Amino acid sequence: MCTEPPQAAPSAAAATDLTLTPPDLDDLIELHAIYSDPRVWTHFPYARHTDESQTAELIRVWRRSWQEHGLGPWIVRDPQSGAMLGHGGCAVRGGFCWNLGYRFAAEAHGRGYATQVARAGTSAARAVRPELPVIAYLLEHNRASARVAEKAGLLLRHRGPDAGNPDPDAVRLIFADRELSREQVAQALA
Repeated sequence: MCTEPPQAAPSAAAATDLTLTPPDLDDLIELHAIYSDPRVWTHFPYARHTDESQTAELIRVWRRSWQEHGLGPWIVRDPQSGAMLGHGGCAVRGGFCWNLGYRFAAEAHGRGYATQVARAGTSAARAVRPELPVIAYLLEHNRASARVAEKAGLLLRHRGPDAGNPDPDAVRLIFADRELSREQVAQALA
């Protein structure tokens, strides 16, 4: 069993009216229900989880981020009901940047939760390791995620083919809170 990860800085969690907590393997069943739902994978269908072991590994990766960097994605819950809405926040990617990401249950889409969590995650990442750029890595046809990245203060820094995507017409966008070097873009695309 993993040791308990450190909690997020109070100011990061206070930036939203949602309940944000580090992930735990106790979250597996609820998180897998979200990750296995095809309705939340319309922009990236081949990444949908088909086995709980995939989701368990994701939780382990997030917990390592909390242990190694003092920050990682949060489990997002409704403060009144305690129901899991999804996850979101920032984790260090490849040692060179904070990667902003989130995924919410289909029933939670369109309610502004992603924007709240993206802003809280970006703020927390800047507080923990301000020297690292914050990026959002997404597909061009996912306009909702692009709007969330912009609302979190990120700007489009790269647009190009999405190498390795089964859809040969897929276009990858990288939003960031600062200019990125060619090397940083290459690392993000690797």
